[in-house]
Amino acid sequence: MKALHGLGVALVTPFLDKGEIDVHALQLLVQHCIDGGADYLVVLGTTGETATLNATEKKEIIEHVIKANDSRLPLVIGIGGNDTRAVVETLQQTDLEPFVAVLSVSPYYNRPTQEGIIKHYQALSQVTTKPIVIYNVPARTGSNILPETVIKIAYSCPNIRGIKEASGDMEQVKRIIRGKPESFAVISGDDGTALDTILEGGIGVISVLGQGLPELFSRLVQLGLEGRTREAKKVEEQLMPAIDLIFEEGNPAGIKALLHLKNICGTTVRLPLVPATASLQDRIQEYLLALTPVSR
Repeated sequence: MKALHGLGVALVTPFLDKGEIDVHALQLLVQHCIDGGADYLVVLGTTGETATLNATEKKEIIEHVIKANDSRLPLVIGIGGNDTRAVVETLQQTDLEPFVAVLSVSPYYNRPTQEGIIKHYQALSQVTTKPIVIYNVPARTGSNILPETVIKIAYSCPNIRGIKEASGDMEQVKRIIRGKPESFAVISGDDGTALDTILEGGIGVISVLGQGLPELFSRLVQLGLEGRTREAKKVEEQLMPAIDLIFEEGNPAGIKALLHLKNICGTTVRLPLVPATASLQDRIQEYLLALTPVSR
């Protein structure tokens, strides 16, 4: 999965005050990520508030991101859900040509067994030749994909080519890396474990903060991939306060507050989410004002 090495960013969906998609802000965001050194873009991930987007809006977002990107960076599309049959149908009905891979979250709410998770991904694998990346995020799904399960899926489904691992458990990450096929990619799904995952043998991160501070986060990832641990740790120290801040009141409220302060998009999110409080916005502003510019 060479296309997914480095810094991937899970794009937010900017909204106007009345809730419509802010196309201009989406274009600004894509350009900001490209200018800042992101390696690829993830469309319709959790950070994009896909749970509250309808089919027409999803199509609109895809079209505008493809246009704004203009083939400059690889694109990944999020297609997942807790109804295997519905996910299969979406994969079959979606034009996947513009995308290098599909990111598919483990079924949520149903809380399937490990065997159910295996059969879910095997079903997805059978209906597309496009590379699929598993997304394990137990805090959202209610169930964890165990390392043994990941490894079994990796060996039984040749086009399932990686995992976005967001359990936050580095022992789990290490077990996956030790047991996986050589060509299977491990990508951090937590901003806070990005560097540790890379230093253990992961290929990068799909980041939330990376779209707000792409230059700095890209620097962290590249230093990690080059094995320049001491320098990477110094960059990580700069980023950790921002990571804590943007997740303090939930995602994507925090990152939208940061992007608003950088004049990229508004703070509007869709219910049941609410915008970041004024107090949090003030603390993010203080962080940004104190941040040392990235040296090139």
